Amino acid sequence: MTVRRLGAGLLAAALFTPGLAACNATGTPGTSASPSASASASGTGTPSGSAGPVDGDAKQALLASTTAIREGNFRFTMSGAGSRAEGQVHEPSQSASMRVAVGDASSDLSMTLDVIHYRPDSWVKVELGGKAAGSVPGLDRLNLGKYQHLDQTRIKGNRNLGFDFEKLDPAGSEVLTQSVTEVRRTGEGAYAGTIDLSKAAQAGSMDASVITALGQQAQSVPFTAKVDPQGRLSELVVQIPAAGQSKAQEVRVTYSDYGTATAAQKPPASEVVEAPAELYNLFN
Repeated sequence: MTVRRLGAGLLAAALFTPGLAACNATGTPGTSASPSASASASGTGTPSGSAGPVDGDAKQALLASTTAIREGNFRFTMSGAGSRAEGQVHEPSQSASMRVAVGDASSDLSMTLDVIHYRPDSWVKVELGGKAAGSVPGLDRLNLGKYQHLDQTRIKGNRNLGFDFEKLDPAGSEVLTQSVTEVRRTGEGAYAGTIDLSKAAQAGSMDASVITALGQQAQSVPFTAKVDPQGRLSELVVQIPAAGQSKAQEVRVTYSDYGTATAAQKPPASEVVEAPAELYNLFN
């Protein structure tokens, strides 16, 4: 990564790639250790033992658990490599909002984004910090403390700033569960097994470059999952092994408030400016 461009796929390349949050001013990747977990009956952690045949009932329950996500009315969180995103999707109003934080005060470069989508409009409030922030071109036009209105023609298909209301799950958990190669029930509403990430590169919570770096390891990556009493996915944790310059990391996605999320709030006109060219240059 360089401080001139943050690269494509904020949720994947920025949020879930170790090293980006710790990138230094010369663009040399840093390292970010991620917690590892041990297998447990609660379904949080790395499953032990070699892969076995798929438990048909467990696999079907896991696939069915993502059905409610398609209705587009939920809250979610995603975390990995010391970064976090949280937000809500409300398809009835064609709106969504998300807050993304990458790095912290100790990072060479940190970033916080507040993104609001209310079809057909989108806005983003940007805050860049850290020792390397001064090297970002146009920093004074980015850290405005205001929402920047986005030109839809310039963010179409952009995973950094856009939102596809035809694909309502930012994490892509349905794609991930469809790529399960082994799964077993480990407790009430809890599952563990392996996922073939080479078949899930399109999932928003995954970084295609990390999957490529994993090579054959990508075909059998440990995961755990939990469902709520109604059988809806409430947590999915993927334990990604070390690959290339990336240390092992835990990617965790949670879902809540199915059917009770609310419409996103449009920013007041007094807090909105048009996004400058520097913003598009940073993310494209």
